[in-house]
Amino acid sequence: MDLEIRWIYRIGGIAAILQFTLTLIIIVVSSALGLKPSTAEEYFALYESNRIIGLLRDDFTSLFIIALYLFTFYSLYLALKREKSIYVTFLTILVFVGVICCFATHSGISMIHLSDKYASATTEVQRSQLISAGEAVIASGMWNSTAGFIAGILLQGVGVLISIVMLNNKVFRKLTIFSGLLANGLDLIQHLITPIFMPLGNIFLMIAGPFYLIWFLMLGLDLLRLSKMNSYERA
Repeated sequence: MDLEIRWIYRIGGIAAILQFTLTLIIIVVSSALGLKPSTAEEYFALYESNRIIGLLRDDFTSLFIIALYLFTFYSLYLALKREKSIYVTFLTILVFVGVICCFATHSGISMIHLSDKYASATTEVQRSQLISAGEAVIASGMWNSTAGFIAGILLQGVGVLISIVMLNNKVFRKLTIFSGLLANGLDLIQHLITPIFMPLGNIFLMIAGPFYLIWFLMLGLDLLRLSKMNSYERA
């Protein structure tokens, strides 16, 4: 059983390192190629001109980062359940709910489908209908829907709370804990502010980005170190 737990910690550590790498890719892609499109017509033009760049700019990378939370947070559950078992179990369940909401509301595949339809449309009426459908998909997507909003609150809120639980654990370094508090805390504020005043929310998100890089990297290193410890050293 101890060997199995070691492997889970190792998988969680690798997942966190991948989250660090993917976050870095998002920052580079956003700086070099631009942010994700904001209108259906922009999406359609992007996918028609370059499908690969379209995939890079259309939040698929963010979706992979969110999916990897399933592995990092399950590893954190195993590492922290001795301190507050019921509390950590509840937080882990909330993370899984948040991840499912993100997958359910991601609009990427739908926009690709509509983009292909738009490219083959022969009349202005068809194009107008597809643009309307695209705008509806964007409005119900991961960043604009109620489910997506709640998912963000769950993921970032749990990130803050789990970092607080980590304060009582000797395995995780202070840099890991406080970068997690700042990254998730600033992102949580962003989620709460954006529906009211988007420009201010974007500022909080930009500040949170570097702290996410530190958090994912340090979390990965701590989990990999944890996978090499025996039961006595983890206590």
